[in-house]
Amino acid sequence: MTDASLTVDPHYAVGEVRRRIFGGFVEHLGRHIYEGIYEPGHPTADADGFRQDVIELVRELGVSTIRYPGGNFVSGFQWEDSVGPREERPRRLDLAWHSTETNEVGLHEFSGWLEKVGSDLMLAVNLGTRGTKEAVELLEYANLPSGTARAEQRIAHGRTDPFGVKMWCLGNEMDGPWQVGHRSAEDYGKIASQTAKAMRMLDPGLELVACGSSSAHMPTFGEWERTVLTHTYDDVDYISCHAYYEEKDGDIGSFLASAVDMDRFIETVVATADHVGAVRGSSKKINIAFDEWNVWYQTRFENVDKIEGLDNWPIAPRLLEDVYSVADAVVFGNLMISLLNHADRVTSASLAQLVNVIGPIMTEPSGPAWRQTTFFPFALTSRLATGRALQLKLDAPTYVSEQYGQVPLVDAAATYDDEANRAAVFLVNRSTDEPVTLTADVALLGEAGILESHTLADEDRDAKNTLEDPTRVGTRENTSARLEDGTLTITLPPVSWTALSLG
Repeated sequence: MTDASLTVDPHYAVGEVRRRIFGGFVEHLGRHIYEGIYEPGHPTADADGFRQDVIELVRELGVSTIRYPGGNFVSGFQWEDSVGPREERPRRLDLAWHSTETNEVGLHEFSGWLEKVGSDLMLAVNLGTRGTKEAVELLEYANLPSGTARAEQRIAHGRTDPFGVKMWCLGNEMDGPWQVGHRSAEDYGKIASQTAKAMRMLDPGLELVACGSSSAHMPTFGEWERTVLTHTYDDVDYISCHAYYEEKDGDIGSFLASAVDMDRFIETVVATADHVGAVRGSSKKINIAFDEWNVWYQTRFENVDKIEGLDNWPIAPRLLEDVYSVADAVVFGNLMISLLNHADRVTSASLAQLVNVIGPIMTEPSGPAWRQTTFFPFALTSRLATGRALQLKLDAPTYVSEQYGQVPLVDAAATYDDEANRAAVFLVNRSTDEPVTLTADVALLGEAGILESHTLADEDRDAKNTLEDPTRVGTRENTSARLEDGTLTITLPPVSWTALSLG
């Protein structure tokens, strides 16, 4: 048995846990919209054609702000196609995912769905094939009460009240050669600055996100952020980060340590942003919107899913429908630990994505919806992590990973909510074969007891939830947990994620 120790002190905080870090992402991609959230013929479909079984699961997931409509999709998107009478909306080719977009679900319909699930709208504008003019016109359509052509157009389309969108992304992954309208950092920084200035002339209260690197492994990483922020520092509030992880060539040790890479990514971007601010003599802080993150088997997309051919443009094809294992969910939960441990600067995040497309929720046409293994860490962390993220003192053994070198066997995060007088502790055991006995000093929390304990683990770390067996994997109460005289003791199974609530 391996041992680790932890000290939880509510007096030392990283920063406030903002609800926006429990955000999601919905893109017009694969079966995310059509057959995912929207299926008019489904037995559970409501009057608007939205699947109520999916709505219930999204509510349970606890998603705050949802980024829309992309993603790579947005760089070829004409927003005008998605409003007005459905029968008049054009079908368009989506170059990003080699599909046909029907525009049956657009801005109005999606906003109505958000009201059903209780989430806020975060819009991305097209700075790939379009520019400042179109972004400002969309803002006018969405946020101006009345009295102008675009505002009156929205009213004529059945929406009297403005959408009131506060958070906007200035394009998507513009550093990527795969992006329609890909630009250099210099060119993107200029158009992002111009667009931000124009949008603020209409609505000064907006929160704006500049595109950061689509991966910490891009050849332009670091220099991209420096150049973009040199142009946009005074115009934006956030710089974005995107990161996806997968197990490669059976290297489970490195895969389980993926959060180490996320930690380094965040800390490098923060340092770069602060360097630009220092050069400018600015006291302003640029925060991070980690608006795409997940486990995603991209090699599978390239080798299996990718659609090609001049005469092959399907509607809502099955794309990126990864089926997640226990090990995937443990890594996923560890990524959430990283977000919490950087709550001072990561103040917005979007899980990519929600339904069918690398999502925690899966659906079958005319059939059921079910929870993937990754559903459980998100839903529990969203519900339990409130108040302030805490600085922890963690002492754990290490192991050597091929990709990231020497890394801790255990990772942890904790939060404390003063109003509720409750704490939450989140733990990961990265060992593939040894349980870990963790002892945590929680005496400074006062007279606390264990309110809840949840562990996700399985003897088969490749176990998954599928259409045939949708409840194969879930969380269970960790009956080993004990809290006596200010000391919490708990056994963490190999390849496991655990959440506890104390109060």
